[in-house]
Amino acid sequence: MFIDRAVIEIVAGTGGSGAEAFRREAGVPRGGPSGGDGGKGGDVHLMADAQLTTLLDFSYRRVYKAPRGMHGAGSNCTGRSGEDLILRVPPGTVAYDAATDEVVGELLVDGETMVLARGGRGGRGNARFKTATNQAPTRWEPGEEGEERTLRLELKLIADVGLVGEPNAGKSTLLSVVTAARPKIAAYPFTTLEPNLGVVRLTDYRSFVIADIPGIIEGAHEGKGLGHQFLRHIERTRVLLVMVPVDSEDVQGEYDRLRSELEAYSVDLAATPFCVGLSKIDILPPEAPLPELQADGALGVYAFSGVSQQGVPEVLAALWSASQAIVKEERRREQDEEWWTP
Repeated sequence: MFIDRAVIEIVAGTGGSGAEAFRREAGVPRGGPSGGDGGKGGDVHLMADAQLTTLLDFSYRRVYKAPRGMHGAGSNCTGRSGEDLILRVPPGTVAYDAATDEVVGELLVDGETMVLARGGRGGRGNARFKTATNQAPTRWEPGEEGEERTLRLELKLIADVGLVGEPNAGKSTLLSVVTAARPKIAAYPFTTLEPNLGVVRLTDYRSFVIADIPGIIEGAHEGKGLGHQFLRHIERTRVLLVMVPVDSEDVQGEYDRLRSELEAYSVDLAATPFCVGLSKIDILPPEAPLPELQADGALGVYAFSGVSQQGVPEVLAALWSASQAIVKEERRREQDEEWWTP
């Protein structure tokens, strides 16, 4: 089951209370206060784990509490601090504050971590309050409460190329042909009910990750169909392949609807570099002309068939080149930022 959204409540550990104690040891005249401090409460961390692919684990449990700190003890013994609680999520997970909808942070790289809630400080024992005028203090402090918050976790798949198209545009067929992924394929709309990822392997050790999402229909940005629910999974892609089947009643109209839905959902997503793919050319009669399509701003228009694999190598080569050009530009920007950082 593919779960890409979860709401959880996290509670960091409470700090341990300070102790009130006095020394009662032979050979130590007048003793004195010896109450130790309480231990710090455990923090709650979020960690990216590449072994995970969904947020399924968070659908079984809603509240997560870190251990509290132990109380202080006599002989100036400090209580043990509570262990940190680490919640593991797939790379590409974004954490939002459920109350304000603000982004708390996002994890993109395996092993990357961030603190979601900090544990409370341990209280001071009475030994901390000894002064020249108060040799036997009885004052001590309770531990502080840990932070509490409600978070919304959303998973955005990390892929180089995203497939966009209406239902039955041939997206799953293409994915099954060019990768080892085995998405469900059938001759009815909305066969794909959840996103699928696959790795395309080309010659010379070249490869890239491709993502297929459920078909987008008109009004998807308003929640119609399944496209709106999963459009966020292609927000991280570097290149889009907008697929329009050649057997469409209105090829130009279908393309325009897809572009409109992307723009209505996100301006940034609509600005993502894209290629256009005319799919299912195997059903055209021999030597039949391709439908005319005006795609302003596209990196290229390619005709192919996932069934016969005609034109597929050309499409993959174009997607690879486009994604690599963007990678080089990203690296150049990073180098420029490092150069100008004081």
